[in-house]
Amino acid sequence: MTIRFAIIGTNWITERFIQAALETEEFILAAVYSRAEEKGKVFAAKYADPKVYTCLETMLQDDEIDAVYIASPNAYHAEQAVQCMNHGKHVLCEKPMASNAVEVSAMIEAAKNNNVLLMEALKSTLMPNFKIVRDNLYKLGPIRRYFASYCQYSSRYDAYKQGTVLNAFNPEYSNGSLMDLGIYCLYPLVTLFGKPDSVKASGFMLSTGVDGEGSLLLSYPEMEAVIMHSKISDSYAPAEIQGENGTMIIDKINQPYDVKIHYRDGTIENVTQLQTHESMYYEAQEFIDLLKCGERESATNTHANSLITAEIMQEARRQIGLRFPADSRAGI
Repeated sequence: MTIRFAIIGTNWITERFIQAALETEEFILAAVYSRAEEKGKVFAAKYADPKVYTCLETMLQDDEIDAVYIASPNAYHAEQAVQCMNHGKHVLCEKPMASNAVEVSAMIEAAKNNNVLLMEALKSTLMPNFKIVRDNLYKLGPIRRYFASYCQYSSRYDAYKQGTVLNAFNPEYSNGSLMDLGIYCLYPLVTLFGKPDSVKASGFMLSTGVDGEGSLLLSYPEMEAVIMHSKISDSYAPAEIQGENGTMIIDKINQPYDVKIHYRDGTIENVTQLQTHESMYYEAQEFIDLLKCGERESATNTHANSLITAEIMQEARRQIGLRFPADSRAGI
C-alpha cells in the first residue's frame, strides 16, 4: 500500500520531510501546492515532477491525492487543514498545529466530521528514544521535576537586527520563540504527564510583537516542570526528568538520540536505542501506519495532547502579552 501525498509549502522543512518520508517506501509525492507556479515547478522538478497546483481548491478535488502534509506558515495551518479535511483528505500538519486552541479544536472537529486522520507533525515524541524515555520512567521513582530547554540562536535574528523582519519574527504568521521552539519542550511534557494544574510564563518581547525568548513554570500535583526557550540565544543544556530514585538525562528534547539514567547510588544506565533513520522519518511512518490500519488518531500525538499543548501556549502568550492577528479572528 502506498500513500499519495500532496504538500503545502516549499520550504526547507518540506524538503527534509519528503527526503525522510521517501525512506518509508510507502510515500509517493503526488502534488505540490505553491502560490507561485514557477517556484512550485522548480521544487517539483527535484522529485520526479509531481503535479503542481497554484489553487488549493483545485488540488483538493484531485482524486489521486490521499493525504496532505501542511508546512505553510503557522497562521495558515487551521484554515488549510480544515479545507483539506472537508475534501476527505487526511492531514499531517506541521507543529504547531495552529495559532491557538480555538483553531486546534476546529481542526479536530473537522477530522471527526469527515472521518479522516489528523496528526500534528511533532517528530520528537515519535522517535524510538522517546518511547525509551516513557518506558523507563518507572525506574526514577516518584517524579518531582521535568526540565527542558530549547534555545537556538536564529540566523533570521541577524536580519531582524539589521531592520529586515522575516517570517520567524512576524506576528502575522503566528511565529516567535514559544511557537517555534518552546513547543518542543511542552509537547513531550504533556505526552508524559498530561495537563498541568497551573502555568506561569515570562518572556522577552521584540519590537515586532513576538517573543524572542521565554520561560514557563508548570505545576502538577506532585511535580513541577521548568521550560526555557529562545531564538535569540543558545543553550547546550540537556533535558532532565528528576525522580526520587534517579534522574534521566536526555541529550536533546527536540530530537532525543541519547538517554541515560543516573541513579542515586552513583551508577549510570544507558538505555539509548539506536536510531537508524533521519528524525522526521518516524512521524511519516507513524502517519502512514495509521492510515494502513484505518486509524484516525495517533496514540502518541493524540488530538488531546495537541489541544492541551495549544491551550498552554495560548495561556502563556496571554501572560506575556503576545497576541496574533489569528487570535482576533478566532474571537480570543
